[in-house]
Amino acid sequence: MTLSHSEPDTGKERGGVSRRGFLGYVVAAGTLVVAADVGLATPAAASVPSAPQPPELYDLNDALTDAGLPTSQLITVTINKDGSASFEIPRAEVGQGITTSTAMIIAEELDLPVEKVHVALAPARPELLFNQLTGGSNTTVSTYTPIRVAAAIAKQQLLEAAVILLGGTAERFIVKGGVVTAPNGKTATYGELATKAASSTTKQVQLDPSKLKGSSDFKVLGKPQTRLDARDIVTGKKQFAMDLDVPGALPTMICRPPTLNGTPKAVRNKADVLKLPGVTDVAIIPTGVAVRAETFGQCIDGVRALQVDWGPGSVEGENDESVLANLRRAELPLAVPKIPVLAKTVEADFEFMFRSSAALEPYCAVADVRDGSAEIWAGLKSPIVSQGEVAQAIGLPQGKVKVHVITGGGSFGHKLFGNHAIEAAQASKAFGKPVRLMWHRADEPRQGRLHPMSTSRMRATVLAGQVLTFEQRHTSVETSFRHGLGEMLTSVATKLPTGLGNLGVAEAVFVLSQEMPYNFGVVDQTLTETDQRFNTGSMRNVYSPDVGCANELMVDILAKSMGKDPLDFRLEYLKNDKVKGVLRKVAEVGGWGRKMPAGTAQGIAIHKEYKGASACLVEIDCRPETVNRKIRDGVGGPRVTKAVIAIDAGLVINPRGLEAQMMGCFADGLALALTSSVHLKDGHFLEASWDNYFYTRQWNIPHDFTAIAMPSNGEQPGGGGEAGVACSVAAVACAYARATGKVPKRFPINHDDPIGFEVKSFVPPVPESPTDGLSHTY
Repeated sequence: MTLSHSEPDTGKERGGVSRRGFLGYVVAAGTLVVAADVGLATPAAASVPSAPQPPELYDLNDALTDAGLPTSQLITVTINKDGSASFEIPRAEVGQGITTSTAMIIAEELDLPVEKVHVALAPARPELLFNQLTGGSNTTVSTYTPIRVAAAIAKQQLLEAAVILLGGTAERFIVKGGVVTAPNGKTATYGELATKAASSTTKQVQLDPSKLKGSSDFKVLGKPQTRLDARDIVTGKKQFAMDLDVPGALPTMICRPPTLNGTPKAVRNKADVLKLPGVTDVAIIPTGVAVRAETFGQCIDGVRALQVDWGPGSVEGENDESVLANLRRAELPLAVPKIPVLAKTVEADFEFMFRSSAALEPYCAVADVRDGSAEIWAGLKSPIVSQGEVAQAIGLPQGKVKVHVITGGGSFGHKLFGNHAIEAAQASKAFGKPVRLMWHRADEPRQGRLHPMSTSRMRATVLAGQVLTFEQRHTSVETSFRHGLGEMLTSVATKLPTGLGNLGVAEAVFVLSQEMPYNFGVVDQTLTETDQRFNTGSMRNVYSPDVGCANELMVDILAKSMGKDPLDFRLEYLKNDKVKGVLRKVAEVGGWGRKMPAGTAQGIAIHKEYKGASACLVEIDCRPETVNRKIRDGVGGPRVTKAVIAIDAGLVINPRGLEAQMMGCFADGLALALTSSVHLKDGHFLEASWDNYFYTRQWNIPHDFTAIAMPSNGEQPGGGGEAGVACSVAAVACAYARATGKVPKRFPINHDDPIGFEVKSFVPPVPESPTDGLSHTY
């Protein structure tokens, strides 16, 4: 059984819920299949009396949700003959736990145990158009209503079948654990009812909104739930791309250019490399030279042995400072005069360096391109676009390319792009054999996707204890949105040669996501993007880590200029009660204002986005004995000793999963503030692999850490996957400024420290495979 719903009347509420009712479809099938169509929604009304910014009226989540609504009836819930429910979610699971939270939503409406709901990842489905993009913390926000309506219609159809089988009326049935019990004691399982509720033709059905459970009736949603795949993950049973058993698919790696985006011209010793043990194939593809072998170690040997003539890269001779100078030239001027009559001017200027968005799982994909068709297996957050790009790259119609979406070991925006799938397909076509392609970890920071370098300049005017104006000019190396909205039309538009298509999307994302939630008079935030030569992408939380960090540091500067406590100042000027709530919570739990030794301090910050709010409090130790501590194969620097992070995400599906997301968000924010960046020198990035890209490590994590999911409230879930990054970066930055008495200008703060590692070679592009791993364990 598969269910779908639609809503043709105009009496809609936010999220597509109609006051009159839902329409749904029982799809022709051998068992019950139901789809949900919630129709087009309208923007929410403003609820803030002061002049609102765009995200307060209609934000990025609204845009992504509304884009997917027209095809929501194509998302189906199936009731199987064994009484279980199946659902293919058109989003990517990359560690955020959406397969578990989605199973909880279906289980709630169907009155099934969560363990009897099987959620898989849908393959690329071009007919879904804008409805198969994973990003912007939008998955639960956009799919919550369509999924639960489909599940509720499925239950309705099962109960109607039960009336025929058991007698009585549906209103008097008791449903528990997938078993329907009539007042006369007769029972029927969902499995028994599924085939009876099925339809040989697709038909429209009506669902009264009152049939949807209210939050007060929830038995599953809002209760802590361990991830359904947790045991499989920790025991190695979970299947990621490199675990798949695709016949004949041998390990494949790419020899990449020494400078960013260089191109291969010729291989001088192909015959010699083919003689190496295990090596089966060598071929030039657009991004480098592919080597296929029996093991990945043999692939590395082949890559290291290759002698390649390379064409120039896209940033030959460039370095951090030259790119930064280019950004400075592109900055728009601040509009408010520097010294207004009678008012005080407060200014700040910050720089954010390039950062890698690589996940723990490197880019990897399996491809089999033969006989005029292609089949791809990969972690992909925009699979429809990847399907089209693969087709174009290997000269096939899109319909001849089948793309399977596989659980990814992290993403952070990285897997919005299908570079790995495209390269795997190109290599497979060149060899005429299936491949199991994996990027070397050294490839990720040097040739992979980066969070772009940016600057943020701000000016505020203050008069009589009031902030009259607040300006922010954010200037950035281009952020690539060439995946569009997850389908080929907008993807192609963003790739127009002028770059204006991508810029248009970037400006829209910025305007719909960035918000200054304070009563600061006339607020003006703008984005300028320039320089298209780098491989960039929407790193977790997109613009907000940089913009939010700059904003909250500026808020601390303003508070100090007025002689006010940072917490009191925020509570005085904040407009939103949710933001005030999480701020008060972290202040209470974290003990804001307690006396601390010299060289240590507390920092506090907030962020408003994704239909919710987050706040973070940290304590940092910047004393010399801490900063200069020696760490083997790592970096020291300031140490965050305590952190409290809280999130109000509205209706909470799984508080345990939400708390886990906050842990990850804080680890990201800590790294972005203190340690993680890549250095550009002479046209290439110096970092290569995780041993010298200093993301947060165990020795950086505070021993005293608390994540708080605020009590579930309202009927609308908010986004959680990215919501805690910006406030975490900002809280650490504010704490550092208070501890040292100096507001940092460049992030991460250790970027200008001497390089604390030996730079790996660029030719060959990867180091030897380690053979002494056990000698490096603790």
